[in-house]
Amino acid sequence: MFTAAELGEYIDARLTRSAFRLELLDCYEVESDGGDFARYLRGEPAPTPARKQPWLDRLQREHEAGIHRYRVKLLSTPLSAYNRYACEWGYALNVAAGEDVRIIDVAERPLPTGLVDHDFWLIDDRYPIRMHYDPAGRFVGAEPAGDLSRYQHARDVALDASEPFTTWWPRHPEEHRAHHAP
Repeated sequence: MFTAAELGEYIDARLTRSAFRLELLDCYEVESDGGDFARYLRGEPAPTPARKQPWLDRLQREHEAGIHRYRVKLLSTPLSAYNRYACEWGYALNVAAGEDVRIIDVAERPLPTGLVDHDFWLIDDRYPIRMHYDPAGRFVGAEPAGDLSRYQHARDVALDASEPFTTWWPRHPEEHRAHHAP
């Protein structure tokens, strides 16, 4: 099982064309947020630049190099505070930096059949990586997954059922933090 650092090394060693991510959890309790979720809940204006900017710079470099980084996030409106945070301080900034983020809102459409029941990465359409989290959404580890065609199919199903974040988010102003101020 990969640690977070080993997962990053594994991805970096294989990433040349594309990185797809399926996110199914309602909340992720990860150290990499650097306390930004708590800052978001307190009403602070933006993520910690020292933490967020290197990631945005990486996304922009990859985009400029022709690497397609994309993800599908499964969620349900009304959004939890965590998913509002993920949209406003995560996806909106990531999209501006070049990532293609898509949403499946199960309050608006049925859960598509053919998805897997866990988060995963698919690197260069060749390397599936199964993600493991505990019940609280804390990262436990990751591992290369077998059955490439299963993950390719799950990706395709997720993409077909999803809507671009750039159209979904503007349709949901009631979910923006301004309507949920602390």
